[in-house]
Amino acid sequence: MEFAKRKAATLAAMNSPEPDKSPKGSIDAPIVPLLTTINSHPFYFTTSSCSGRISIFAHPTTPSSTNPKKAKGGKWVFISHDPVDPNSVLPLLFGSELTQVDPHHSLVFRFEPLIIAIECKDVEAAQWLVSLAISCGFRESGITSATKKRVIISIRCSIRLEAPLGYTHKIMVSTEYLKYIVELANEKMSANRKRTDGFLDALLKKGSFGHHISNEKILGKYEVDSDESSACLDGPESEFMESSSKHLNDTKCGSLTVSGLNLSSTQMLITGESIERIFLWGHSASAIDDAFDKKVLIFGGFGGPGRHARRNDLLILDLEFSRLEVVDVRGMPLSRVGHTSLIVGKHMYVIGGRADPLNILNDVWAFSLNKKEWKLLQCSGCLFPPRHRHAAAAVGSKIYIFGGIQADVILSSLHVLDTEAMAWTEHQAEGEHPCPRHSHSMVPYGTQLYIFGGYDGEKPLGDLFSFDTETLLWKKETIPGKLPSPRFSHSMFVYKNFIGIIGGCPISQSQYELSLLDMRSHQWKHIVVNSLENDILIRSTANIIGDDLIMIGGGAACYAFGTKFSDPVKINLFPLLSLKSGELRESGEESGKCIDGSFWAIRIERKYAKLVKDVLKKFGWLDLRRKVYSLDDGIHICLPVTEFFSSIFPDKRTDSSAYFDSSKPIFESENPLKDISSSTEFKALKVLTECHATKIEDKVVKVKKASNTSLEVMKESVVSLISQRGLPLQLLDQLPSRWERLGDIVVLPRTCFKDPQWDSIGTELWSAVAKSLGARRLARQGRISPSGTRDSNLEMLIGDNGWVHHREKGILYSFDATKCMFSWGNLCEKLRMAHLDCTDEVIVDLFAGIGYFVLPFLVRANAKLVYACEWNPMAIEALRNNLQENLVADRCVVLEGDNRIVAPKGVAHRVCLGLLPSSEGSWVTAVRALREEGGVMHIHGNVKDSEEVSWTQHVLQSIEDIARSEGRVWDISVEHTERVKWYAPRIRHLVADVRCRRHSE
Repeated sequence: MEFAKRKAATLAAMNSPEPDKSPKGSIDAPIVPLLTTINSHPFYFTTSSCSGRISIFAHPTTPSSTNPKKAKGGKWVFISHDPVDPNSVLPLLFGSELTQVDPHHSLVFRFEPLIIAIECKDVEAAQWLVSLAISCGFRESGITSATKKRVIISIRCSIRLEAPLGYTHKIMVSTEYLKYIVELANEKMSANRKRTDGFLDALLKKGSFGHHISNEKILGKYEVDSDESSACLDGPESEFMESSSKHLNDTKCGSLTVSGLNLSSTQMLITGESIERIFLWGHSASAIDDAFDKKVLIFGGFGGPGRHARRNDLLILDLEFSRLEVVDVRGMPLSRVGHTSLIVGKHMYVIGGRADPLNILNDVWAFSLNKKEWKLLQCSGCLFPPRHRHAAAAVGSKIYIFGGIQADVILSSLHVLDTEAMAWTEHQAEGEHPCPRHSHSMVPYGTQLYIFGGYDGEKPLGDLFSFDTETLLWKKETIPGKLPSPRFSHSMFVYKNFIGIIGGCPISQSQYELSLLDMRSHQWKHIVVNSLENDILIRSTANIIGDDLIMIGGGAACYAFGTKFSDPVKINLFPLLSLKSGELRESGEESGKCIDGSFWAIRIERKYAKLVKDVLKKFGWLDLRRKVYSLDDGIHICLPVTEFFSSIFPDKRTDSSAYFDSSKPIFESENPLKDISSSTEFKALKVLTECHATKIEDKVVKVKKASNTSLEVMKESVVSLISQRGLPLQLLDQLPSRWERLGDIVVLPRTCFKDPQWDSIGTELWSAVAKSLGARRLARQGRISPSGTRDSNLEMLIGDNGWVHHREKGILYSFDATKCMFSWGNLCEKLRMAHLDCTDEVIVDLFAGIGYFVLPFLVRANAKLVYACEWNPMAIEALRNNLQENLVADRCVVLEGDNRIVAPKGVAHRVCLGLLPSSEGSWVTAVRALREEGGVMHIHGNVKDSEEVSWTQHVLQSIEDIARSEGRVWDISVEHTERVKWYAPRIRHLVADVRCRRHSE
């Protein structure tokens, strides 16, 4: 209602005969049709506008007499909203009229293009109109304000001109120059008018500004047609795409939709570096997904913390710990945007991009995943032209590059980099090949490359091409069903048997839809992804880690009004595997018509089930995401198997004797699984055949569905309790969203359940919470004691005592959680210490605690001997127990008391100072503990993020001063500074690795 009232009042004022507040006093005639069209839509009204103007403005150069800090307002010497005759301007500057203007003014000649401020009914309507304006050339358009009350956008572009002319008493340019810039302004006025007319045409072609399509539909309230985004284009291409898309929708193939299946995105919680580090677009991201690492390597792009700019940061997002870190190495590539990166073998290759508007790149950089170092590669072969906004994909050891932009030329070449020979080749197009394009996507599927979409300089594209890397032939793919809408700057990925497309520009309802090409049925499917409403997936990246689609970055820019970046999100794709043929129906037909599925299982007699299941698990052939089930009243067991296994195991209709010689017994002992413990897949397959295993189509597809989250279960239980007691539902705001596990104890944050009203529920509350979290014991964290022993104040809510046994990366930590603190945030630092090679080293840990770093040094880093200094009796008790439990007590000397008194001297190759907020009180002790030859100190401290450099310099200077006072002649340097975690807002936990070497004369 408020929007409607404001619109009515604004339109009434526009129609009033009274002059408005603009210099002209009325609406500019050239844009009256455009404003009328916009205001005719119920979702928009204009609040101010200018059609574009040529002007000369006099600026005061002296301050006001009443306010010396503020200059008086200027004066328009000349203004026109139409092209200008150059000769008509000359008398204004070189005649007598200028003498009427105050002599203390400077003169500026300007051309300013169209600008319209529009209030929109909601953000969705604003996004749609901004997207349309940008596609019509008004690339500086954007949302200027988005509050609960009002949403304002600005339509504008960058066709500007500004030139100083001198002063009112002294013109600094000639008449010839003035004529030149007036003619230049007229050219810009013409371009501005043409662009404005194109915007009006695009609006009129949209049915929502006429009588053909409902407002809700055009703004994405309901399902939209695949040609939705094409109508924003100007010219014949738009009409062609509209007609072709409508023809497609009228064909008999219909559109495959998935009923009853929605995917949801989850915002990722990032630790370590600030999440602003990955507020980027135009970056690249490459995934590492193996048994040891689940990481995404992110390089370059535009954005980042502070002032947004092109970046050359290399970031690693560890998905196992949701931790983001910066790889701080020397010799990095130039900052860039619009490049590509791919991991081939043990290297990540970065190719091309744009360093700045005039510097388009064709360099190739390799980052060694093992050595953590960059190298600029010198490639032989044919010339690889500079480019950005291209697409890249790897098949084997070869990287394929297609399309992109070089200067103003849009490319259609396909270049191949052989990473073994380090040589470029160009494949000449054979077959039906793609047109020149940029901002498209390309992925490998087997030996095929698939390219979708992009921008050809005039319109977004919606075509799909394949390239066979063996036959070197292009093919335009014709896929039944509703096609993904034409788009560019989108993301593409491969998951199992699906090729997926998400995001892109123009923004439309398809922004929140996942388009999937099922490579088994060769048909398109479209699935809504919930919770993407606040994300703009334009120039973002998509990577598959396990069953998760990891979307990083993306956003949109308005040069005049700021930027919007998307948070990193995760979309679990595993539910796609539960799609049965019955769930895919052709629109307009009966629901009984299905598409064949291709899930497989092994049917086995119950007596062989255990053995066969163990064999399948051992070789990775058992599909753990589907359930085992029985057939024939329990006589047979069906074990779900992977796609790979189904391809190598004989079909049920095939005589297995053709594959295996069954004349010999396979069971050579009482334990057949032991027989194949070191044998080949062939023998394992023979075991299955001897057990009469039969491959069948899995028509049941019992997927292990994810249950409600622990928080959801907790909330349901607590809602019931507070409702029974008549307590306010606002108490639910105090439920914890995160918690920690120490052994079998779940530790709640100290900020939860703090309202005294919770006490009226009593132990019943804690029982419900513990049950929802699957906890035997429950505790709530208290503040760590500020005393020197840093005692824990953990409050046990359920359970008799606080002793826990916590295993971390193969190391067992036992301690009384109510008396000793345990630091979760130091896990990465403990792993860093564990990965050191400390063979034959003697180490002194001045703040041993329960063995946070002592145990990694001994168990993983193989230290020869560790002196562990600690003065907290409770921690010492736990430390001694942990040394025994981890079988390293014989290599550790526990020194009880103040380390400044009990620490050994002159023995250590390495000293650990793991005390927060500062270990400076023991820096002298650390220097004395090192050998005469020197060694390494790992110095911990809490530091303001703005003072990292000064803190490092302070550490270095202090250690140099201490060493000098102790008579140590050392060369001292800070080899590395590790950012462990954010300790508090803008406070980092840092570790400085200080190397001390005997000074060489």
